[in-house]
Amino acid sequence: MVRGMWAVLRVLSSEGAGVWKSKKPRAGGIAAQLLRCTYEPITSGSRAISSEAGALLCAVRMPETTDHLDEKQVRLLSEMCIVIDENDSKIGADTKKNCHLNSNIDKGLLHRAFSVFIFNSEEKLLLQQRSDAKITFPGCFTNTCCSHPLHTDSELEEKEAIGVRRAAQRRLQAELGIPMEQVKPDEMTYLTRIHYKAQSDGVWGEHEIDYILFMLKNVELSPDPNEIKTHCYVSKEEMKELLEKAKRKEVEITPWFSLIAETFLFKWWDDLQNLKKFMDHDNIHRM
Repeated sequence: MVRGMWAVLRVLSSEGAGVWKSKKPRAGGIAAQLLRCTYEPITSGSRAISSEAGALLCAVRMPETTDHLDEKQVRLLSEMCIVIDENDSKIGADTKKNCHLNSNIDKGLLHRAFSVFIFNSEEKLLLQQRSDAKITFPGCFTNTCCSHPLHTDSELEEKEAIGVRRAAQRRLQAELGIPMEQVKPDEMTYLTRIHYKAQSDGVWGEHEIDYILFMLKNVELSPDPNEIKTHCYVSKEEMKELLEKAKRKEVEITPWFSLIAETFLFKWWDDLQNLKKFMDHDNIHRM
């Protein structure tokens, strides 16, 4: 565990100190650009949101092939994601690799995803820094856990987003080592969904309808270093300072996290004990 968020925020000094750890930052980053979805608006009541969060996007150069990528992460590319339409209706399945290729995203390939936000008893948010082994957005800061439900019977179940919440439980254990009994699906609050599209300078990208899940609980952590470089709990003030540093390109954060942080996060964070009033399962927020 890193000692306090101030270790996170003292980054990229004139001496070139690293973020959260004493490693030097990777060179060659170019600011990634958020790409707004090009679909026509649907008529299901979903409302669009204009965001200025593009400036916060993670700057990374994506590899063009998997030849020199981490072996474990390459194996995960064969997992089957849930392919959906713009209304979040299931229309099929495809590999994680195909779902993240810009060549497919440009043709409209869209898949289901989730983002988990865990707060401890002090109402501090658990952040992670993605490992350098990750194929998309390596080394970037993000929320507690971000991943995809798989095209399996248990994770396809849609009533009250139970399949997505089961997937979140699975990935919290896989990435952060949280015992599954500490993150039961019925303890997660499903708030809403966002639809976003982002790509880097390389061949990899994201195009997801992302389920936002909140949990207020103290958990035990044993992160997998292949998934997570480091982690830390932050206060609201520390989170705001991190966002300011991201705007100045002193740190890099993932596109989905920057969008959520710039729109909904602090409103929800201010009232963690009354999250039900924020639940919106009818609309998909286009970002």
